[in-house]
Amino acid sequence: MEPSLSYEPTLTDRRLLPALLSTLGMAATVGGALAFEHLGGYIPCALCLTQRLPYYWGIPIGLLAIATAVLRLPVRLTRLLLLVIGLLMLVGAGLGVYHSGVEWHFWEGPATCATTASGVSSNVGDLLGDLNSKHGPSCTDAALRVLGLSFAGWNVIASLILAGIALRGAARR
Repeated sequence: MEPSLSYEPTLTDRRLLPALLSTLGMAATVGGALAFEHLGGYIPCALCLTQRLPYYWGIPIGLLAIATAVLRLPVRLTRLLLLVIGLLMLVGAGLGVYHSGVEWHFWEGPATCATTASGVSSNVGDLLGDLNSKHGPSCTDAALRVLGLSFAGWNVIASLILAGIALRGAARR
């Protein structure tokens, strides 16, 4: 009996599993943030929106990593993509630590986060004026705390876990 030359990647593939886990984890994390915003009515502050950027960049890179594993492209390429994801998630964790520190008043936040949101004018003619005068909620006040952690704090934990998955996958030989 001749050995088969075709290869079907499985979830236990050393390249595919970290790519899948990190990409699905990033999608679930940012999807949860979007759900809290659009379904739960929690308006994100400027720092909350900034913390989403590593996820928005990481998800397409994760999809590329999945594709490189499935298509059996050079292992170095998948490892490089996983390394980039890991670094992006470390940046996300750093942003979360910064934002958490602002919420706990350990340090000052950016000046753009100093004001709180107020209602939008009911006068349709003044909507353009509202765009210039209304700002998102303050970065210094956590909208919600679960088990003592704000969204920023939970983002630190999620980012570190996802960074660990991606970096471990990148380091595997």
